[in-house]
Amino acid sequence: MNKVLPSALLELIEALSVLPGVGPRTAERYAYYLLRSDEGSAKRVATSLTKLHDNIDYCQKTFALVPQGQKYSQLYTDPSRDKQLVAVVADPFDIVSIENTNEFSGTYHVLGGLVSPIDDIGPDQLKITELIDRVKSDRVKEVILATNASVEGESTALYIQQQLAGLKVKLTRLARGLPIGVDLEYADQITLGRALEGRTIL
Repeated sequence: MNKVLPSALLELIEALSVLPGVGPRTAERYAYYLLRSDEGSAKRVATSLTKLHDNIDYCQKTFALVPQGQKYSQLYTDPSRDKQLVAVVADPFDIVSIENTNEFSGTYHVLGGLVSPIDDIGPDQLKITELIDRVKSDRVKEVILATNASVEGESTALYIQQQLAGLKVKLTRLARGLPIGVDLEYADQITLGRALEGRTIL
C-alpha cells in the first residue's frame, strides 16, 4: 500500500491509467495537474464524466454519436445529404475529420472499430450486418470504404467488400498516397504500396 500519497489521489491516478496511451507517469502528471488547478476546473471535469454516458447515444441508422433521446444523426436526416452515398468509417471521430474537408455531401456508417484478431475483435462485433441492411433499404449506390491504411483497416475493408459482392453497389476506397513533404525512406510499406497503385499520368 502506498503510504506517501492520499488514497483519493491514488484512485484518480489509477482511473486515469485506463485511458489509451496514458501510462502510470502520465496519469500521475494529470492527477497532480487537476489537484493543483482550482477546484472548479476539477469539478467541471468530474461533472462532464458523470454526464457522459447518460447524455450520449448512437444514431440508429449510422451509429454516429447523437444526444440522448435523438433517434437519427442530423447528418442523416439533413435533406441536402445524399443517402445513397455512404462513407464507412471505423469510429465516430473519423466523421469529424471528413466533415472538416467540406468535400463530402453523403452520409456515414460507423463500424465501431476494425477487425483485429489480436484484440479479439471479429466482424460480428462490428456494424457490418447493419451496413448491408442499410445498403438495401436506402438503395445505396456507392459505398466509400474510408478505413485506415493499416493492416486492420485493409482487412476490414476487404471483408466488407466480400460481404457486399452480391449487391448492386459501387465500392470505392479512399485514395492512398504519400503525404506532401515526406521522404520515401520514411514512408511505411502500406502507404508506399498504395501510392504506387494510385500513381497518375503526368
